[in-house]
Amino acid sequence: MKRNHKPPSAQKTEPGRIASCSDAAPDLRFTAALCAAVLLATLLTPPPVIAEEETPKSVYVIEVEGEVEPAMAAYLERAVREAAEEPGSLIILELDTFGGRVDSALKIVETMTGIEEHRTIAFVKNKAISAGALIALSCNTLVMRANTTIGDCAPISFTQEGPTMLGEKFQSPLRAKFRALARRNDYPVALAEAMVSARLEIHEVKTAERTFYLNADDLEAMSEEDREKIISRKVVVAKDELLTMDDTEARDLGFSEMTVASIPAMLEQFGFSDYQLVRLEPSWSEALGRLLASIAPILMLIGFAALYAEYKAPGFGLPGLVGIISLALVLGNQYIVGLADHTELILIVLGLVLLGFEIFVIPGFGVAGIAGFICIGLGMLLSFQDFVVPDPNLPWQQDILIANLTKVLGAFAAAFVAALIFLGYMFPRLGRLVEGPYLATTLATSHADSHETREVAVGRRGTAATFLRPAGKAKFGERNIDVVTAGDFIEKGAPVKIIAIKGSRVVVSEDKP
Repeated sequence: MKRNHKPPSAQKTEPGRIASCSDAAPDLRFTAALCAAVLLATLLTPPPVIAEEETPKSVYVIEVEGEVEPAMAAYLERAVREAAEEPGSLIILELDTFGGRVDSALKIVETMTGIEEHRTIAFVKNKAISAGALIALSCNTLVMRANTTIGDCAPISFTQEGPTMLGEKFQSPLRAKFRALARRNDYPVALAEAMVSARLEIHEVKTAERTFYLNADDLEAMSEEDREKIISRKVVVAKDELLTMDDTEARDLGFSEMTVASIPAMLEQFGFSDYQLVRLEPSWSEALGRLLASIAPILMLIGFAALYAEYKAPGFGLPGLVGIISLALVLGNQYIVGLADHTELILIVLGLVLLGFEIFVIPGFGVAGIAGFICIGLGMLLSFQDFVVPDPNLPWQQDILIANLTKVLGAFAAAFVAALIFLGYMFPRLGRLVEGPYLATTLATSHADSHETREVAVGRRGTAATFLRPAGKAKFGERNIDVVTAGDFIEKGAPVKIIAIKGSRVVVSEDKP
């Protein structure tokens, strides 16, 4: 017959009677048997195995150094795609940058977030400021060297007064991107936003269960019940300040995983061993592309100046070839980094055709020449950006358009001045750079012989055959020739004398006694 065991608290006793030990004996025996069974099961069950993170076969290190610009974005896209071809590989971005163009940084972020099957680590070698911070947060893990910094991603514009922070219209889409990356990688969202907007005051709030971060508005909106749970709070980012952290602060605030001296030391801390460390370097073409991008304004200036010089000179020669090559280098580089397309190529080729039509078919400066330069300028402008009309939802595109327009128009203006200087002063003196022999005499006293001047000379006297007002004819011996006075009117029949012969002109004056 099955017995029903109850705990002592559940046993019924008669009023005025205390339960004795003998009453609880069956329950004690049951408890002892249960403990023995649990102990036996624990001894017989194998200990749980703690799964260690699998060491990747290859660790790819990609350097992110210098200004963030389209050439860097194209290089990183190629390098990340190459590293991601190996399943299970680890990809590390080694960061040392003050930032750069927002569109290029967002393109790099899109590249990094598009490889979900691979673990990515941002290793801050020296600094990850502005766009560099955005790139760092796009990786799964953040690790920093000692005395390095990260943060300060406020959008700025350069004016005559210096760098100026852009308003809420520019900050809002960037904050949204920082929020998305923070949630993706479990970083404090409020602190991530404080890297973009200086108006946010961020508080560290501690309760018995956890520590979290809120901006002043969210803290003010907390309910009384939640406020009562707060043990302590303090301001970690003051208003009108942007969040910039060193390695220690980034670790304490929940961004950085650790502070290490090098990438091998970091991998050792993660427990990785027996891996192949591969550094992906820019190819020679990518290095050349970054160089061409840095001197693109100079190449445009040379190209425009050479084309204008060719336009003003007859025929087609070295200036035209130099101009075409210079603009081709700029356009080709922009095509490689993904900014230029067939549209830009068509515009520039059309501009060159119009210029050629103006030079060889209808000489002079007319509609075809102006249209040609406009097409070339428009093609170069579009080659520096990946959009035609700025998107209102991406307000930094307007700044990029203005900067590119200033760059192209500035190159046009400088090229026009340079071409005038070259044609007026430098070109006539280029012959002196070539060794002689040269004629030492000049043509200052030369004149063109004509039928009228062949038999006369300075000082010869004659008679005005017609009225000289101031041009007319004069008779010298038996011949009448065309003459001109120095400005005086001379009556017909008056004696005249030749005072100068200038080319085919005979200059006379009245021969007064």
